[in-house]
Amino acid sequence: MNELPRQILYEGTEAPRPDRTPLRAGPLTAIFEGGDLRYVRFGNREILRRVYVAIRDKDWGTILPRLTNLVIERSDRSFHIAFDCRNQQGEIDFFWKGSIVGAEDGTITCAMEGEALSTFLRNRIGWCVLHPIAECAGVGFVAEKDDGSIEVGQFPRFISPHQPVKDLRAISHEVVPGLWAEVRFAGDVFEMEDQRNWTDASFKTYSTPLSLPYPVEVTRATRVSQSITLLLRGKVAPPPDEPAPLTIVVEAQAASAFPTIGLGVASDGQALSDREIERLRDLRPAHLRVDLRLGDPGFPKDFRRAADEARALGASLEVALFLTDAADAELASLRGLVDEVRPTIARWLVFHEAEPSTSERWVHLARRHLAGYDSAAKIGAGTNRYFTELNRGRPPVVALDLVCYSLNPQVHAFDNWSLVEALQGQAETALSARQFSGDLPLAVTPVTLKSRLSPDGSGPARAPAPGALPSTVDPRQTSLFGAAWTVGSLKYLSESGVSSLTYYETAGWRGVMERETGSPLPELFRSLPGAVFPLYHVLADVNELAGAEVLAATSSDPLSIVGLALRQGERTRLLVANLTAEERSVRIDGLARPARLKYLDETNAARAMTSPASFRAEPGDPVSSPGGAIELALRPYAVARLDREG
Repeated sequence: MNELPRQILYEGTEAPRPDRTPLRAGPLTAIFEGGDLRYVRFGNREILRRVYVAIRDKDWGTILPRLTNLVIERSDRSFHIAFDCRNQQGEIDFFWKGSIVGAEDGTITCAMEGEALSTFLRNRIGWCVLHPIAECAGVGFVAEKDDGSIEVGQFPRFISPHQPVKDLRAISHEVVPGLWAEVRFAGDVFEMEDQRNWTDASFKTYSTPLSLPYPVEVTRATRVSQSITLLLRGKVAPPPDEPAPLTIVVEAQAASAFPTIGLGVASDGQALSDREIERLRDLRPAHLRVDLRLGDPGFPKDFRRAADEARALGASLEVALFLTDAADAELASLRGLVDEVRPTIARWLVFHEAEPSTSERWVHLARRHLAGYDSAAKIGAGTNRYFTELNRGRPPVVALDLVCYSLNPQVHAFDNWSLVEALQGQAETALSARQFSGDLPLAVTPVTLKSRLSPDGSGPARAPAPGALPSTVDPRQTSLFGAAWTVGSLKYLSESGVSSLTYYETAGWRGVMERETGSPLPELFRSLPGAVFPLYHVLADVNELAGAEVLAATSSDPLSIVGLALRQGERTRLLVANLTAEERSVRIDGLARPARLKYLDETNAARAMTSPASFRAEPGDPVSSPGGAIELALRPYAVARLDREG
């Protein structure tokens, strides 16, 4: 089979897209989707990113909602929405009635009345409110505390390791001069966290302070009642509703050096075939990451396999070491193995099995055993978990050659919009890491679509139910969405000055290509046996310009369109990705000379996946730039590549 349904090409699944209903409350616009209120805006100024009810289990797993009896009444200036919702999974069974009402004066009220239909343990039940980063980071707020006192503060510019404000009854910020947005909370005590710790581009205000013990047992018939009210204070004439044209402006001055890009060793344990090695050579990974748990007697086999594969690909190794308290003996054993195998090492990443963020003693111990092997190999540490752990347990920078952390966009939310929003959050982690790592190189490793860990990040992922996909696997890995998202990730991290990036794996359903034997669960993970995934071509496109400079590429609507611009000598390459399920037209400014244009989209994705070498050999079509601009028409989730010489 060399064909996939269009929806599978788009998003990796044929699950229907959620209905999205545009709304207006006086001067405000918003979108209703699946029980959530999203993108509450005054003109093009975002006030709230999302308002939703979260049910989190004792391990911080999210229990997804199922809506019924939905009624939407709306006019040109107001709306009223009512629905029933049930969150049911495992021992948790919670039912609630929701209402969201928007009035002509811009007041929006969200209410829920719920009842536990079973007895269960929970970490959270209730409303969450997200304030957007772009409009709020560094902006002042006025908070009304639960005791009635007033606190004047500021949304953090850099990522706050702990809650910026607690015990909230209301919080206000100025949207535009003369207009303030106030959010009032009722039914519980609320507090705020900086979700950029997990790459969400928002500040989240949630119910039930984390200082209280959790999990909490919720007995059957327990009732929960909460409400959120958004009020506008002041009066400003609303801006016109005319949509602005989509543009990307490429700057001439370099922003940073492009990072080295590598891959992770396949976690399925299978060796690479000759065909897979050939295709990976064409992708040109700078390194392969291998995880070695030195307390596991099987680690030498993993190391030898990784060294063989790296040598076959002409890549170096990025070795993540997981130590126990017997680290001295473990490292001595590793050093003997390294002396025998003699691989090329790019960097050692030092972790301890029991520490969220590596302490200095383990770095010194690793340096004592490993530094003499290759003085060019850097020794780094940080966290194998989320940026949160690095931010709360600052790394011992005086002992390090580099600082590392991993990231994925699906800690709190799992829909396409949320994954796109998290792209900006990736940049925020790098900018904030600079505040405590100084000039040390930053290695983000690995970047994955799904978490490799349990929901709270403290251990391995849960074992899947029989016949279900592992929680570490996302069908979007195979899709055009995955390719477009990868462009965005590369853009934000490279423009932020990251030194090294490790993406995905070599092969398998967490990799850049499918195994020749095909998907282990073909009905759930729809891939072509032996084919590369569209994101393979994104990584190949950037690795062709290894050592390039990164040019800032600014989008007028970064939730719809992103661009990554690289310059190597006289050659400039721009990747433009459509992050939406709709066709988009975009004007490119800053590439004034004639260029060649090549698309990766639904019209050629099957060929690009099954015949990657011949697809890559196609240079693209000439395109002119009348008036100094280039006009692109991008299909859903398409990636356009523009190459300019001279």
